[in-house]
Amino acid sequence: MKSEMAAAALVPLAVAFLFSLSSAASPVQWGKLDQHFYDHSCPQAQQIVASIVGKAHYQDPRMAASLLRLHFHDCFVKGCDASLLLDSSGSIVSEKRSNPNRDSARGFEVIDEIKAALEAACPGTVSCADILALAARDSTVMTGGPGWMVPLGRRDARGASVQGSNNDIPAPNNTLPTIITKFKLQGLDIVDLVALLGSHTIGDSRCTSFRQRLYNQTGNGLPDLTLDVSYAAALRPRCPRSGGDQNLFFLDPVTPFEFDNQYYKNILAYRGLLASDEVLLTGSPATGDLVKLYAANQDIFFQHFAQSMVKMGNISPLTGADGEIRKHCRRVNHN
Repeated sequence: MKSEMAAAALVPLAVAFLFSLSSAASPVQWGKLDQHFYDHSCPQAQQIVASIVGKAHYQDPRMAASLLRLHFHDCFVKGCDASLLLDSSGSIVSEKRSNPNRDSARGFEVIDEIKAALEAACPGTVSCADILALAARDSTVMTGGPGWMVPLGRRDARGASVQGSNNDIPAPNNTLPTIITKFKLQGLDIVDLVALLGSHTIGDSRCTSFRQRLYNQTGNGLPDLTLDVSYAAALRPRCPRSGGDQNLFFLDPVTPFEFDNQYYKNILAYRGLLASDEVLLTGSPATGDLVKLYAANQDIFFQHFAQSMVKMGNISPLTGADGEIRKHCRRVNHN
């Protein structure tokens, strides 16, 4: 009871901060999306989302990173259309079964709770895709990161693409050129790439996602030479050569629950956990310069991150008469 009361006390502060954001932080309109989309149809929408995200974050400090990741993994597959949230049924094979999401994507119950509250307040009005975009922003703010106005008006897909999820989401062992290409296909450039990967300042990764760096990075039986030796030694006990696949490790062990620029400082010290983190420094001068910039200047990182999140949130949204407003985020409507 006490913890619920404490969470309830914290939430209005976060909500108040979100609503104090200057509209100058990002464009009022972005393509067909508009930050004022629900001002008349569901004026309390953003407050409802923020309060439930705040409660979830208080109860589980990992949840902020999980909700942020859901938006990212949704937008990179067929656009920001909540296709990721659909369970398998009939002809739909859920994206939750894909390699990037299986055993790691989480937070779906929080999205369900937000949707139920929004349906009670404003039936058939707020899309699941917009819930993901708002929850990602709120999660960033509640962990100390930047805020931004979220352009709204996305509608929900009536299908999913497990193949797209497997192919289009950057993987921890992808080369830098492959990661750059996957971002470019979404209309995102190198600044977006380096800034958005800064979301790894919070959250966890599984042993299976970086094991090769500890033992056999290039097939010659040697660990990754771009991984700090003492850091690698500290990781091996809980990430053995076999077994422990699902063991969790902080992506940023210095400030694991704070959204800050420590992620980039870790990379400069060769303490990026994933190969895809460290390669930002070692893979190209252009990305390396951005790592150095963000490590030295948190304000610029925050500014670029907010701008890139708005840009990512505008990947191929369904608007107008396309798609639907799902009543339940896990399944399409049956009219």
